[in-house]
Amino acid sequence: MSDPTDVTPDDYPRKVLFVAGAGRSGTSTMAGLMSILGLHVPQPEVVADETNPKGFGEPRWVVDHHDRLLKAALVQVSDARPEAWFETGRISTREQERIKTATWLGEHLDVSRELVVKDPRLSWFLSLWRVAAIRNGATPVFATMLRPPAEVVGSKQKYYANRLGSAHLAASWLNMLLHTERATRESVADGGRVFVRYGDLLDDWTRTTMWVGEKLQLQGVLHANSEQIREGHRFVDPSLRRMAQSLDDLGLPPKLHELTAETWAELNKLAEPDGDTADVHATLDQLREAYVDLYAEAEAISRSSVVAAEQTVRAQLKRPGGAGPADGSPAAPVAEPTVLADKIPHGLRAAIPPSVRKGLRKAVGRER
Repeated sequence: MSDPTDVTPDDYPRKVLFVAGAGRSGTSTMAGLMSILGLHVPQPEVVADETNPKGFGEPRWVVDHHDRLLKAALVQVSDARPEAWFETGRISTREQERIKTATWLGEHLDVSRELVVKDPRLSWFLSLWRVAAIRNGATPVFATMLRPPAEVVGSKQKYYANRLGSAHLAASWLNMLLHTERATRESVADGGRVFVRYGDLLDDWTRTTMWVGEKLQLQGVLHANSEQIREGHRFVDPSLRRMAQSLDDLGLPPKLHELTAETWAELNKLAEPDGDTADVHATLDQLREAYVDLYAEAEAISRSSVVAAEQTVRAQLKRPGGAGPADGSPAAPVAEPTVLADKIPHGLRAAIPPSVRKGLRKAVGRER
């Protein structure tokens, strides 16, 4: 990294770095460092809180945009259903959403020629953002963060008080990472994607970010100055690696455990120099197909649970006070599910007949 002498930010090619990956996998640390080194996080940002005291590096508009789109697709942030990708992909092809996304991105590319966009919901809409960048004459590049799945599960359970269980969280990690890898594979040919281990970022952030900068040709990183480097040292806290559990500690079903371990091993290869190869892609394709098959098997034998969930929802709707706010207004956002339907696992909820789901949404004020 050196002080620029003949290059200014106004000369940089237009580029947007999309930081992808599961929540609690180091995406905030990566986005924060990229911001310190000169890439622009579109403002305003999501305000830091106790779960992430150094900030999220997330544009507020992007989070709200993704929340709206996920609700329209009936998909959760940590959805384990393979078919959820079809639903978000369908939303991403809507021209009005493409126009809205491209317009917002263009406004911020007028502020800075190198942007960093990060949100745990981002992977669901990578094709939407790729189109938005290209329409604005910018090159989309992708950095996917890798953190051991057991640590991701443990972090979500600790900081988000998640009660859906280790198996669900491990499955949602598999679903997210396997499909994110496939969605960014288009950028392999032009060197437009990298995979970064969270542990590597904490152990030696300068070496790791310099490699990312060189690989993706991020001019802000390549021309960072000494003060930015000092600020980066102040920002990175090696103690952020607070989870020490392993897959064995999660007590996963054997097949899910096996798929998770194998996927983690293959994804790690992508983080190695020259590791993004056709052989690894082929193995990941097989693992993705195996996960789809496993999920289909689980759904096929869980019909009784689906029926029971449907009956429980109907009973809840008939109880006094079980229909949400009397004035029909939507409930305030909360960290944990507060209505019974939200406590039903995503796969089971998806199998509940649409008429029942629609009635429940109307009852709690989510649909009018």
